[in-house]
Amino acid sequence: MQRGSKPGKIGAMVAALGAAIVRGEIASGTVLPAEPELAERYGAGRSVVREAVKTLVAKGLLTVRPRHGTQVRPQHDWTLLDREVLGWMRSGDGLDRDLLLALEETREIIEPEAAALAAIRATPEDLARIRAALAAMEAGQDDPPVAIAADKRFHLAILDATNNPILRSFRGAIDTILSAMFDFTVDVFAGNLANHAAVVDAIVAGEAEQARQAMRQVLGYTRGHMLSSPALASGTSSTQKTKQGETP
Repeated sequence: MQRGSKPGKIGAMVAALGAAIVRGEIASGTVLPAEPELAERYGAGRSVVREAVKTLVAKGLLTVRPRHGTQVRPQHDWTLLDREVLGWMRSGDGLDRDLLLALEETREIIEPEAAALAAIRATPEDLARIRAALAAMEAGQDDPPVAIAADKRFHLAILDATNNPILRSFRGAIDTILSAMFDFTVDVFAGNLANHAAVVDAIVAGEAEQARQAMRQVLGYTRGHMLSSPALASGTSSTQKTKQGETP
């Protein structure tokens, strides 16, 4: 555990315990040791342990029940669109194949329809932001950090341009998905620029169906790259599960 302020100690324990859970080092269904033992193992005070557990309960990784203790929940209960949870799930090779494809599938459900709505509802200010993001993508295509930041602005600007408050509330989720995927797809970034430009042209022209199809082209290009990647084609998971009941 790192030294420092209490919030820092809590954050360090949340990260250590959360990573152990999502990477399968502590199996689903495991009942964690009592608070004093966890405090000793992680070199933390009991109040730090208590707050860390509360944070992981909020992220869906743990559940606390009277007479049952603190138990690790199965993956389908985790808040997978939490930036920290996704970050903990990364191995040296990134996220595993199934999770990456699930993230892309989620984008395919949301983003084409968002592009169609943007074509109908975008204000001049919305259009200016979308165009500026595309221009930044084109200018920064040879600089991965710049390209990734601009690409995120592009997709989030389109979500904002729906002027739908519910869709706008997905901003954080889409931001997290994009952050998880762009490190993997940045090497084919330049090849997808024309598809992004087609999305902009359709939105500016107010052509909803064209915008929808153009966004599907953007996402299809990304998905095609993922499916053709030798690293993903093997279907090898980057996480290995441990035995049921194993403790931290």
